[in-house]
Amino acid sequence: MPPWRWRLLFPQKTLNEIEKAIERSELQHGGELRFAVENALAPGQVWRGLSARQRALEVFSNLRIWDTEGNSGVLIYLSLADREVHIIADRGIAKCVAQVEWDAIAKAMQEEFRRSDFLSGTLQGIERITSLLATYFPPDADNPNELSNEPVVVKY
Repeated sequence: MPPWRWRLLFPQKTLNEIEKAIERSELQHGGELRFAVENALAPGQVWRGLSARQRALEVFSNLRIWDTEGNSGVLIYLSLADREVHIIADRGIAKCVAQVEWDAIAKAMQEEFRRSDFLSGTLQGIERITSLLATYFPPDADNPNELSNEPVVVKY
C-alpha cells in the first residue's frame, strides 16, 4: 500500500465532513466517537502477525478513547491495507450493545468502501452508530465533548 494512498481516499474535504458528522452525532447521545484510518501497518507489526483487529485495539488505547467519564468511547478503525473496518466500544457501551451489532455496521461500511465510496460509507456508519447510541445512551443535560471529533490518520 503506497504511503500516500490514504490522501486519495480521504482528502481534507472528506476528513472535514467526517468531523462535522461526528460533532452532529454526539449531540444525540452520550457516547464519544473517534474515526481513525491507517494506510498500512509498520513492517515490525506485520512481521509479528498483528491483525487489523488487534491494531484497532492498540489505536483505541493510544488515542485514550477509554478515557471518558462514562466509559462511552467508540472507535471506528479503518485499515486500508487489510480493507477492514473494526468498531471498538468501551466497556460502558459494550455492556449494552453486543459486538455483533458493531460488526454489522462495520460490514456495511466495508461494502461501501469496496465501491470506492469512502465518504458515504463512513457517514452511513456514523449514522447507524448514532442511532444505536441514542437508543442506549441518550445525552445528559450536561453532554460535554470529552474527545476530539477530528479524524485521525495513523502513521507509523
